[in-house]
Amino acid sequence: MEEKFSLKDHLFNKTKVTRMASEILEAYPEFRKNDFVRETVGQFHVLELKARISWIAQCLRKYLPEDYRVALSILIQALPKPNNPNLTDNDFGDLIYAPYSEFVAKYGCTKKDLSASLRALRQITMRFSAEDAIRYFINAFPVESMSQLRKWCGDSNYHVRRLCSEGSRPKLPWSQKINIPAEAALPLLDLLYADKTRYVTRSVANHLNDISKVRPDLAIATLVKWKKANKQEKDEMLFIVKHATRTLVKQGNPEAMALLGVSTSALVKVSKLSIPRKVKMNSAVEFTFLLSAKPGTKLIVDYTIYFQSKRGLLDSKKVFKLSSLAIENNSTTEVSKRHVFRENMTTRKLYPGTHEIEIQVNGKKLAKTSFVLE
Repeated sequence: MEEKFSLKDHLFNKTKVTRMASEILEAYPEFRKNDFVRETVGQFHVLELKARISWIAQCLRKYLPEDYRVALSILIQALPKPNNPNLTDNDFGDLIYAPYSEFVAKYGCTKKDLSASLRALRQITMRFSAEDAIRYFINAFPVESMSQLRKWCGDSNYHVRRLCSEGSRPKLPWSQKINIPAEAALPLLDLLYADKTRYVTRSVANHLNDISKVRPDLAIATLVKWKKANKQEKDEMLFIVKHATRTLVKQGNPEAMALLGVSTSALVKVSKLSIPRKVKMNSAVEFTFLLSAKPGTKLIVDYTIYFQSKRGLLDSKKVFKLSSLAIENNSTTEVSKRHVFRENMTTRKLYPGTHEIEIQVNGKKLAKTSFVLE
């Protein structure tokens, strides 16, 4: 039987911990490498992914010198070379270095150590993003931390620039909440949206999408301002707008649609929505429908699934992206979508029974049908 893939074991395992320990030993000859590896890995079997990061940081605290500044200096010396500075996207680095920034956040988030800790996070984020750790400092020392992030917006390394946006996001996944207003980081985004690196601009767009969930007016106004400034290349600005408005588009926000050149008042018809009446759990199903509109009409097509809860009610839903298209010479086009229903997803547990699919075009709900998940 094929062994099930384990992300936590792939990212944190004895081989990686041993490599980390060897790098520390080079910088600190008194380091008890074997004891560190044995104790660290010995607890992995009872720890989930994020807990492993915290546990490694605790072990580093135990096996490094008691003086925080001395220990920090050793960790910085032990870091490998920075991630390739010539890449422009998807260079996340190695999560095995996340415990270093966790170490800084846990033991160095003090007034006395603030400058040294922030300098260390700048180094660490070039190996693996310190986006979670910087939030401890934003909460504890908001003025000093935001001031430092503003300076880093001009850093020569794009990982550091990305940290300024990603670390200050209002709703950063898997991270603690930050206690600053949604608009507090906009001065940083104003400096970063024209960046030439997709890794940075994607973070800017994600940040603005976070803002749109609590201040849609502010997100829209910011995008309008950026477009008028004409500092970013046209295609990249369009990417930012699409990515930053994805939540608003799913909500049918007309201002977001207008930014994308789509009209909420366009005459569109959905017909012949077809899906099998019964769908097997853990299988993929394809549904189809026809779209009719005047030639040249731009369309953003989404679909909503209404899920049955454990109580047998359709009281949970999620909007999914389907496609963006333009009706060409033929005023009617067929659209199809394949959707997989997995019983135990990380984000939702599915229950058998009646479900519904609703088609949404340019923010308007136009057709709905039901099916039984069994």
